[in-house]
Amino acid sequence: MFAPDAPMVYLFPLAISSLALLLLPCTVVASEQTPYKPLIARVTKDHNTSLYTISIKNGEPLVVDLAGSLVWSTCPYKHGTVPCESDTCRVANQQHPRRCRYVDAGWFGANRESGWGCACTGHPFNSVTGECSIGDLTSMAMSANTTNGTHMLYPESFTAVGSCAPDRLSRSLPEGATGVAGFSRWQLSLPSQLSSQRKFGNVFALCLPGFATFGNTSVYLGEAGFRLVDYTGIIPYTPLLQNPRNPGGYYIPVKGISVSWHGVYVPASLPGGVLDLDVHAGRGGVVLSTVTYYTIMRPDVFRPFARAFDEAITRGRMTDMKRVPAVKPFELCYNGVVPLLKRPVKYDVPLINMELAGATGNWTVFNDYLVHVEGAMCLGILEMGPGGMPVDGEPSVVVGGKMLENNLLVFDLEKGVLGFSMLLDYRLSSCYSTPLKF
Repeated sequence: MFAPDAPMVYLFPLAISSLALLLLPCTVVASEQTPYKPLIARVTKDHNTSLYTISIKNGEPLVVDLAGSLVWSTCPYKHGTVPCESDTCRVANQQHPRRCRYVDAGWFGANRESGWGCACTGHPFNSVTGECSIGDLTSMAMSANTTNGTHMLYPESFTAVGSCAPDRLSRSLPEGATGVAGFSRWQLSLPSQLSSQRKFGNVFALCLPGFATFGNTSVYLGEAGFRLVDYTGIIPYTPLLQNPRNPGGYYIPVKGISVSWHGVYVPASLPGGVLDLDVHAGRGGVVLSTVTYYTIMRPDVFRPFARAFDEAITRGRMTDMKRVPAVKPFELCYNGVVPLLKRPVKYDVPLINMELAGATGNWTVFNDYLVHVEGAMCLGILEMGPGGMPVDGEPSVVVGGKMLENNLLVFDLEKGVLGFSMLLDYRLSSCYSTPLKF
């Protein structure tokens, strides 16, 4: 049985895919005849930082970072390490952040358990602040509930490899959060480790804020308060693109953006290829992010999109919405009589359509882009500022957390596709309507 502050050394196999098999859970150990069941964990939103935390590290929430390459956290004063000659260490050392400001580096050696030889160094990165550090790669105690999609089953404890980090690196995170859980495609991300360890499929789902599931499982949500629906079987799916320069990121193949409202359809006059992902240079494309709250567009995308949105507003026949002075950081703000929909009770505002190549449906953005400020309603989509994009590779668009909220997202990395429900309110459902009560 492994205690969080006990020394631990792993003798890692040659194949990194076997890494997590060594990280056996404590309370329930599945045999070959009893496959591991998928897991579910609560995800909450911190309203001070607009970041999302997952309750999976024992007693210590971790920030969900879709682009994060590994798990990192502050560590107990005494902690075990991963051997520096292991394949796991070699993988960790391939995941250096490209651009970052190092803080408080070099103090971890004093806290290692003695006698364990060469210790592997990890590279924790805080994508909110752009700061990074170095720290021992270690084993972290975690726990979550098992699920069959409709019922919460039993809790299980397990371990995951993660990097120690100094307190300073976590100061920008929500109160109580001690680090970050990376959800990227990298081999040391949390979903990748769980998939390798438990052999339940390289699939995970996010419903922000609400929950995350790990493993190939149905996700049932309640509609209108009573009818349970398996959303994994009814939502549209789009191919996920891969960027060799940012291999951990989740890119979707958007080929056009338009705005529609009560018969008015206005396509954004985008320059040719402006949304394409240049796989050779690693630039462009549309990428998802959970540490960027508002969706951000490059100027060559934002300007024609903003003109299309404003034209749809001004040509609309159902309201007297008028443009009002902008409230920073937003550029487009409106006031006036805005119709209300009866079911659900939401503002009737223009629909933003992201047209997807090779998908089973387009991604339509409903009310989940609105921001209410000082008596006005503003478009919660921002133009890229002088600081550049908050995601590596200079993407064309970063789809932020606000636009992802109350959407069920199913990342099926075995099939290379992303399922997206769009705003659940319009099906009289939500991320909190899961029958799996925490």
